[in-house]
Amino acid sequence: MPALEELRVKLFADGANLASITELASNPFIKGFTTNPTLMRKAGVADYRAFARDVLAVVTDRPVSFEVFSDEAPEMERQALAIASWADNVYVKIPVTNTQGEFSGPLIRRLSEAGVHLNITAVMTPGQVAQVTACLAMDTPSCVSVFAGRIADTGRDPVPLMAEAVQILRGRPKAELIWASPRELLNIFQAEAIGCHIITATSDILAKLPLIGNDLLAFSLETVQMFRQDAVNAGFVIEVEKCLAS
Repeated sequence: MPALEELRVKLFADGANLASITELASNPFIKGFTTNPTLMRKAGVADYRAFARDVLAVVTDRPVSFEVFSDEAPEMERQALAIASWADNVYVKIPVTNTQGEFSGPLIRRLSEAGVHLNITAVMTPGQVAQVTACLAMDTPSCVSVFAGRIADTGRDPVPLMAEAVQILRGRPKAELIWASPRELLNIFQAEAIGCHIITATSDILAKLPLIGNDLLAFSLETVQMFRQDAVNAGFVIEVEKCLAS
């Protein structure tokens, strides 16, 4: 198992908590940031543009992804161009389809050919990866976010699919594959093993980074000690019932 500093896969922080983003911006292991409307809503963000301005004030040297939220291609394009104008390190997240399942390919092609840095999101099949790849300009940096965690939630092993996606994207040297929505720390090393370029991680997963390479016997003992201490702190008692002879 490689140490964190030896990993080739880039670790992006996924979230919408400004305090957390500010703290992580000083962490050299964090190579970029992603967010989405769902995370922003959960974090209580009310003003999209103001939130983005605050994030970009503290993250100036690494990619940051912000997502369009219209469902109509003309308005999605207008939003994308506006978001792209906010800073040079912005990537615009475009859903692979709209809510009617219509492929966003024509929009992706226009924006990519115009030099907009894109992050195509909510991708889940090799077919979608191939469709998106065909629409990306050769010379424009881009990302393709395959939601490996959601794939795993269906009972499917995402590793072979992600490995296939890596191969598909070889046709676009400026495009990077994102292992999105991971569920556990192990996914970082799975992404590393297949040559995935980027993996996102929420604060819950990032908090587990100090566990990398832990001695398992020591970890076992810590777990036993935790159970014991929690029982003591809770004041648990098991009374012994005396059985009277008849």
